Amino acid sequence: MEKRLFTELGLSPELLKAVEKMGFEEASPIQTAVIPTILAGRDVVGQSSTGSGKTAAFAIPAIDKVDVQSRAVQVLILLPTRELAVQVAEEVAKLAFFKRGLRELPVYGGQSYERQFRGLDAGAQVVIGTPGRLMDHMERGSLKLDKLKLVILDEADRMLDMGFREDIEKILSSVPDQRQLLFFSATMPKAIQDLIKRYSRDPAWIKIESSAQNAPQVDQVYFEVDRRSKIEALTRLIDVHDFRYGIIFCSTKIMCDELAEILSARGYAVDRLHGDITQMQRNRVMDKFRKRGFEFLVATDVAARGLDVDDLEVVFNYDLPNDAEDYTHRIGRTGRAGKSGRAFTFVCGRELWVLQNFIRYAKLKIRRENIPSLDQVEEARENVFFEKLRDTLNAAKFRKQDRMIDRLLEQGYPSTDICSALIHLLQGGGAGPDKPDAKPAPKAPTSSAPSWATKKAAPALAAGSAAADAPKSSGPTSYASRPKVAAPVAVEREPARAEGDFAPPARTGLEKGFTTIFLNVGRKHLVTPADIVGKVAGVTRLPGNVVGAIDIHQRHTLVDIAEDQALFVIEKLTGIRVKGESLTPSVATAGDKA
Repeated sequence: MEKRLFTELGLSPELLKAVEKMGFEEASPIQTAVIPTILAGRDVVGQSSTGSGKTAAFAIPAIDKVDVQSRAVQVLILLPTRELAVQVAEEVAKLAFFKRGLRELPVYGGQSYERQFRGLDAGAQVVIGTPGRLMDHMERGSLKLDKLKLVILDEADRMLDMGFREDIEKILSSVPDQRQLLFFSATMPKAIQDLIKRYSRDPAWIKIESSAQNAPQVDQVYFEVDRRSKIEALTRLIDVHDFRYGIIFCSTKIMCDELAEILSARGYAVDRLHGDITQMQRNRVMDKFRKRGFEFLVATDVAARGLDVDDLEVVFNYDLPNDAEDYTHRIGRTGRAGKSGRAFTFVCGRELWVLQNFIRYAKLKIRRENIPSLDQVEEARENVFFEKLRDTLNAAKFRKQDRMIDRLLEQGYPSTDICSALIHLLQGGGAGPDKPDAKPAPKAPTSSAPSWATKKAAPALAAGSAAADAPKSSGPTSYASRPKVAAPVAVEREPARAEGDFAPPARTGLEKGFTTIFLNVGRKHLVTPADIVGKVAGVTRLPGNVVGAIDIHQRHTLVDIAEDQALFVIEKLTGIRVKGESLTPSVATAGDKA
C-alpha cells in the first residue's frame, strides 16, 4: 500500500505542527488509508497489528474533529487494558499539543474514581478507557455521551476475548445515532463482524496484509530447549549478545515471579509486571524501565499490548504465547521506528508444532538456532573485556602506575606476565595458589536433587572480598561488570550415626569457623540446595566459600555460613521470598539442630 506525506492528508495546521514536532513526515500505510477516510466522515473497519501506527491513524483525525469551545465528551476510545488506555492517552496528549483547549482523560479500573470525576467535570472532550469502568461512569451519570461525535474500538477482538461484549453493546446502544464508528482489530472473527453489521453504517474496510505487518527489521530466532534448561539458555544468550535492555515474556504469574527471582540472584537487574501487581506499582515499574533503571522486564501477556517503550534490544518468549497474534504483539515491542531488534523464542516438545502453525498463519520469518556453548559465552566475555580495556587505553583516563611496574620489571618479571596477572585479578582470579593448610574444597553434592539443578542455580558471585565490599549500583549492571559465576557446592548430608542409633545427634556447624543458621523453608516447600545457594549468593554477593553444608528438613533448613558473615547473611535474607515463602532466618538453636 502506498505511503503519503502528512501534509497531503488534509490535516489542520495544529496537527501538522504536532506531527512535525514528534519527528514524523511520512504516514504509514494504515495512516495513509485511514486518516482521509475518517476526516471524510465515514465509518471505518481497520485490520492492522502492533507497530503499524494505527493509534495515530485514529487519534489524529479524532483530535481534528474536536470542538475545543465545547466542554462535552466528543470522542470515546474503548480499549481492552489499562496499560493501553494510558499509552493512547499519552499519544493523544502529544498530538493535541498545539490544539489549545483540548483535554483528554484516561478512565480505567484501579484508578481513583475521584480523579476521574474531576477530569470529567473539568470538561474532557476525549475520553479513553476500558469498557467496565466506562459503564460504571455511565450508570453513575458522570459520563454523558449526548454530544458524542466519534466512537473508536481499538483491539476489538481482544476486548471480546476478555468478556467485554455485553458492556460494548450497552455503550454502543447508548451513543447518539448521528455518530461515526471506527473498529480496529488484528483479526475479524464472526463476533466482531456481527457488531460491525449491527452498529456501523456502510463502513470502509481497510486491511494491512500480515506480510506487511511482520516487522522485517526484527531478527526472529527460535531454540528447541528442554524446560529444565531454559534458565541456562536464557542467561547464555544474554551474555553472548551482551543484551542490556529487553522484555522476557512468561505465560503465568508464578513463572514470572520465579524467573525474576532467579535472574536477580544471578546478578541481572530485573523487575516484573503481571496482573497481581497494583496499578501504582505498575506505573512505578514502567517509569523506571523507560529510564533504564534496570535491564530486563519479566512480564506476562498483560504487558504485551500497550507498552510504549523505545530502543528495546531484544524480546524473549520464555514461554510460547497462546496464538500468532500474541506472538506478533510481543515481538512488536522491539525493532521500532526503523531500528533493528531481535526476538528469541524457546520451544520444547509439542510447542514446536504450535510455532510452525504461527509461522504459516502469520507468514513469519523465523529460523532455528542452537544455544551457545559455554566456550562461546566465555569468548564473548573476553571480547567485552578486551573492548573495555582498549577503550580505557585509547581514552588514557587512568592513573599511571610506572613505579609499581618498574619494581616488578626490576625483579625480573616479563611485561607480558605482569599484564596477564593483572587481567587475571580483574576477571576474578585468585591472588595465588592455595596454601598447604587451606581448607579442602567441599565434597560433591550427595543430595537427591539432580545435578542440573545445582548447576542451574549457581549464582553470579563477585569473586573475592573486594567484589563483596563494592557498593551496589543504583542502575542496571553492564555485561562487563557482571560478576563471573563462582559456583559454590551445596552439600545436603545427614550426620554420621552410631550403629543402632535411629535419631540423628544434635547438629552444630559441621566445619570449624562456620555458624548454622535456621531457614523457615524445607522439603514441604520443594526447596533444593541449589535454591538456597542461589538465594544466598544473589542477595549478598559474597564469595562461594561462605556457604558450607546444607541440611534440608521437612519444614525447615539448616545452612552452615562462615562465622564472620552469618549475621550479615541473616540480615540480607530477611524478607526475601523462596518458593513463595518469606524468609525469617535466625541463628540455629540446639532445638533446631536436634
